Amino acid sequence: MRVAMLAPIAWRTPPRHYGPWEQVVATLTDGLIDLGVDVTLYATADSGTRARLRAVVHRGYEEDGSYNVKVFEALHIAAVFEAAGQFDLIHNHFDFLPLAWSRLVDVPIVTTIHGFSGPSILPVYRTYNDRVHYVAISDADRHPELTYAATIHHGIDLGAFPYRRAADADGHVLFFGRIHPDKGTAEAIDIARAAGRRILLAGIVHDAEYFASEVEPRLGDDAVYLGPIGGSARAEVLGRAAALLHPVSFEEPFGLSVVEALACGTPVVGYPKGALPEIIRPGVTGFLADGPDEAAAALGKIDQLDRAACRADAGARFSARRMASDYLALYRSLLEDRA
Repeated sequence: MRVAMLAPIAWRTPPRHYGPWEQVVATLTDGLIDLGVDVTLYATADSGTRARLRAVVHRGYEEDGSYNVKVFEALHIAAVFEAAGQFDLIHNHFDFLPLAWSRLVDVPIVTTIHGFSGPSILPVYRTYNDRVHYVAISDADRHPELTYAATIHHGIDLGAFPYRRAADADGHVLFFGRIHPDKGTAEAIDIARAAGRRILLAGIVHDAEYFASEVEPRLGDDAVYLGPIGGSARAEVLGRAAALLHPVSFEEPFGLSVVEALACGTPVVGYPKGALPEIIRPGVTGFLADGPDEAAAALGKIDQLDRAACRADAGARFSARRMASDYLALYRSLLEDRA
């Protein structure tokens, strides 16, 4: 089976630190190759992959502002569709833009919807609902006006997130994600302080004004911002925490850092929004709290949870092999239907 994998070009694949869509593409690509699939990855030229790599731009536009983004997005998307005859299937991770090319080729197209930036993009998805096979990354992120081929939760490379026993954790709480109001960064600091816990914060500053006005004034000896964290340091930071604090204020489509934390054995305290109820097993791998007071109280009980159970659950439900196997089963089903 020959699959064209279309990644975004905001960051390299996999990303150096931030870039969840690119990280999923990298993990899925390697997983499919392990299952014997012939994958051609369309991504930035500086990407690292075992697949055949094709690129029209060297670096992601979030790291290199020297080129016109729309021009190279168009060239990047066109490259895969102009070569469509070389593949049995195209798998799109580039959001809605590639859908406009979908009626111009004859191969099946799978689009993983990594989330909706807003209702204004829905007309595109509705227009191509009868042509493209949509995959939701959580049941919570399914839109009632669209038809889905499957819900497939993300998977991670478990080997990149080694398990840490409670004795190897440092006792602090961790916030890991974009510094943005949606992620509840400032609220996480307040919750940790209310629980009497030191908190470390890691992630890119996605909203500079929010960081300056709400987050930075809260920093101190018991609340330390580490900056963006990537590579092996990501697992180190996640694994040494007593808990991941994830008080998001929006319907988050998935939450990779939540699964990565669980793989390290680190339980999670968060709000029951978006996909979190699909990921967290309350009382086993963490707690779902209705508001800051409940979240602070949950941190007081976090040491009662078995870190080995967190690791086991992540391994059973969120491995890269499970994700790749689910997608491969979908590919085969679509190709059989086509035949």
